[in-house]
Amino acid sequence: IMAEWHGVSKRKATGGRLVKSRGKRRTEISAEKQYAVLGESKNKIYRKTGSNQTIRILSENMISVNDLKTGKTKRVQINNVVENPSNPNYVRRNILVKGAIVETELGLVRISSRPGQDGVINGVLQ
Repeated sequence: IMAEWHGVSKRKATGGRLVKSRGKRRTEISAEKQYAVLGESKNKIYRKTGSNQTIRILSENMISVNDLKTGKTKRVQINNVVENPSNPNYVRRNILVKGAIVETELGLVRISSRPGQDGVINGVLQ
């Protein structure tokens, strides 16, 4: 049995049926999909292995923008999601992920943090 088997084959290498000896354990089940969307600020705390915790952003409308020319960081409001190289459908659904380009009062900003894992939204002025 493999350590991580989220999408393991139901067939043997010979083509025969592979019958599992047991089901998945709690530690082998992956985390649920939870996207950060544009909206009123809302977070969720998840319990991880070893009683550790992680904070995921469920919705947020503020971003910490770093201006590379001046070296200063300012917290501004997100107006709209403009572009997303990872998935064009995320633009229509206003989903905030790393690499997404959002519109703010300072201009276009590229998100540099991972909202679902870091619990914060940081960006760099384009």
